[in-house]
Amino acid sequence: MALTVPRVFWRWGLLAVLVCCFTIVVHVLPLGASSTDDRPAPEPQIHPLPVSLAAWEDPAQQGDYFDQIKPNGVGYLVWSEFPIKVFVGPAAASVPGSTGFQQTTEAAIAAWEPYLPLAFTQEQSTADIIIQNQKPESRSGERVRAAETRCFNLYVNERNQLDQRCTINISPHQPGTQEHKMASVRHELGHALGIWGHSPSETDALYFAQVRTPAGISARDINTLKRIYQQPTRLGWPLPSVTE
Repeated sequence: MALTVPRVFWRWGLLAVLVCCFTIVVHVLPLGASSTDDRPAPEPQIHPLPVSLAAWEDPAQQGDYFDQIKPNGVGYLVWSEFPIKVFVGPAAASVPGSTGFQQTTEAAIAAWEPYLPLAFTQEQSTADIIIQNQKPESRSGERVRAAETRCFNLYVNERNQLDQRCTINISPHQPGTQEHKMASVRHELGHALGIWGHSPSETDALYFAQVRTPAGISARDINTLKRIYQQPTRLGWPLPSVTE
């Protein structure tokens, strides 16, 4: 689960970003723009907080791990259109122990919903986040992963804004109890919602390693999420028009 220093190569036609979450590779193919389009990227700006996150308060002031979150070439990977549409793929029916995938995933989504608006969609093609019950892609020289999140596509949407899509792969062979499996989905979903980094504390859902008794979403997780959504990003802002 080593963190990778983000690297960005911006050129119309391809934007490749390395972000952190078990070494995530992001390939970006802008949609709605030609491969020769040389318009500059949007300037980083701060979006208004969604109502539910703006209302979050931590009277105990338990702190956060915002210093573990690293922006990349587009700024912080946050969402600006709500609800965030989530598609949950079918369970791997042929694999023993995967029959509870749908219920486990729905419970993990419900745990995040009080803080950011989420909605299920039956259309995978229009989803912002896709959760699949399949083995994460293996890469040479790296250990096998039980789960992985990828922000696999940044693109220009129909409103001429820079947008993103993420996918989460949860291995049907993942060991542990249903509680551990739900914690895994909850952890990966935290990444997809914007927490691209790990907590050093095992009492947080985004702790970097699996523990015997998985933690739920903590005040520190939400404090971190809120700070992330108060940072500038290029996502969700329109591309500047080209002037002669």
